[in-house]
Amino acid sequence: MSLVAIEPRLLRKWPLPKLAADADKQARGDVLVVGGSRELPGPVLLAGVAALRAGAGRARLGVARSIAVAVGTAFPEARVIGLPETRQGELAASTPGPLRRAFGECPTLLLGPGMRDDVAVKPVLRWALAREDGGSVVLDAAALRALSARPPFRPRAAARVIATPHAGEMAELWGCSRKEVEANALEMAREAARTLGVTLVLKGVQTVVATPDGHVFRNHNGNAGLATSGSGDTLSGLIAGLAARGAEPAQAAVWGVYLHSAAGDVLAQKQGPLGYLARELAAEVPALLARFAK
Repeated sequence: MSLVAIEPRLLRKWPLPKLAADADKQARGDVLVVGGSRELPGPVLLAGVAALRAGAGRARLGVARSIAVAVGTAFPEARVIGLPETRQGELAASTPGPLRRAFGECPTLLLGPGMRDDVAVKPVLRWALAREDGGSVVLDAAALRALSARPPFRPRAAARVIATPHAGEMAELWGCSRKEVEANALEMAREAARTLGVTLVLKGVQTVVATPDGHVFRNHNGNAGLATSGSGDTLSGLIAGLAARGAEPAQAAVWGVYLHSAAGDVLAQKQGPLGYLARELAAEVPALLARFAK
């Protein structure tokens, strides 16, 4: 098993796809974030903002109808559509039809932030993974639970799928205990990526990125302050934004993990190692990207 450290030297050897100086927002790619609920509107906002901070051109949000206006007001840069919902304020199982009509085949989809009801996420996941346009699909939260229903799982566009579980979600996905995941993170991530046919981002103290063809990357950056509510939503948004710009799944995952942890290190220096907020991470990313572009 090849193991590579995620560090600046690696990123400089693996530059992101270049954008023309006159590239418009369409050329920089669209990200569609589907998720949220009446009780959890925040994760979709965090993910959508992070996607734009990573350089995506447009953010589109599909959320429960009852929160659409509030989400749009909080995030004026995004196009927001209200989707059918249940009495509990969760997305309804009829979501895929309105999504297709509103957004067509959006190149990059992030599915799951803020969703708690697995019933709704499964038909959206089937729709996303049946696409043949080569778009990228990032899976988080409830989408990971849907993925775990029937492993091994082979989506049609497997090489473009990025799954982002933390140790608890990985344990549910793989049918084992959280302690087993934490004790065998490298090997488990490699095996899951190969078996499921996805790029897997196993979040933890040292986040691991594994690819279907056996490459494994480990991140040593970051600090304890990153273990805060909404941090994972920001990470999934960064990965989706980089994918929208044209990065391949492994590259988007590796760069996203590094930028997320480096933003945490910047905030730790400014504010202290604990107490900064997930919403503050994305604002540090453009300067980090500019540093690598020089």
